[in-house]
Amino acid sequence: MLIKTGQLEASLAKNLAPVYLFSGDEPLQLSEAADAVRKAAQHAGFENRELLMADSAHFNWNQLAETADSFSIFADKKIIDLRLPTGTVGVEGAKALVSYCERLPDATLLLITLGKLSKDALKSRWIQAIDKQGIVMQVWPLEGHDLQHWLQRRMQQRGLDTSTEGLRILLNRVEGNLLAAAQEIEKLYVLYGRGRIESQQIADAVADSSRYDVFKLMDSVLSANVGRIFKILSGLKAEGVAAPIVLWALTREARMLIKIKLAVAAGQNRDVVFRNNQIWDKRKQLVTESLTRLSDSDLQQLLILSAKADRQSKGQERGDVWETLLSICLQFASVPLA
Repeated sequence: MLIKTGQLEASLAKNLAPVYLFSGDEPLQLSEAADAVRKAAQHAGFENRELLMADSAHFNWNQLAETADSFSIFADKKIIDLRLPTGTVGVEGAKALVSYCERLPDATLLLITLGKLSKDALKSRWIQAIDKQGIVMQVWPLEGHDLQHWLQRRMQQRGLDTSTEGLRILLNRVEGNLLAAAQEIEKLYVLYGRGRIESQQIADAVADSSRYDVFKLMDSVLSANVGRIFKILSGLKAEGVAAPIVLWALTREARMLIKIKLAVAAGQNRDVVFRNNQIWDKRKQLVTESLTRLSDSDLQQLLILSAKADRQSKGQERGDVWETLLSICLQFASVPLA
């Protein structure tokens, strides 16, 4: 059964499934979901746990069947905790998991945590086998209102309360980084104890732990969010991200927009062009707005600035490459450059 993260608690309270699979690239949510299953299983008498780390191409998938068939002298019920660093299991892994689900061992709970699954993986036979016998849940990074609600619930669990402004400050400081958010809420609890915390107290106590990456920068330039562009680009520079990586992402985005403009101008269907360029879901709106906002000469200017940044990064031209990267971002956002 495929469930959402908010349904896990009720599902565990109802009954334990023989197999759980949690996937995603948000480590705190993955960890806490797995902890919830282990805690519920322990209450149900699953006192023994065996950990399998399938973290290399040389992992022997026969270990899964061997572990399932082995008996423990310490407990009748056991948890097999199978962890994979990526969202793929390979051919042997798929066979082993299908075989496991077809012959579920008695008094054994299989808990699988792995990286983000692709859309194709969700249709695979091994996922379908797990879905038939147990629980499949994907965790996603939280943004906007979802992240704000998560922060509010987390604070309430600690007996903390704050204003909308306080939540906004916390949201801005720990944007996209749930682990940092959890740590900052613990810090607030230690500093001020249970009760209401004023927004200024949060501003004074919480470090700026936002998780910046080039993909968020791309969304910011496409949406013309100037304030966010400044913040993320500064964060990338402060974190020591190499300028050529940022330049590669910006140049790739500019060339993609040019390619789409040319295809649509030639009479091709926009949805087909988007699909061919792997523009999915919410990015469709961002790309559409950018295509409307940016002229052909704007896009050509982006490539000229990108060439300049490339020369600066290689020491072939004077100037600060990060200033030129900012100019590229502002050009994307249609901000007039001096």
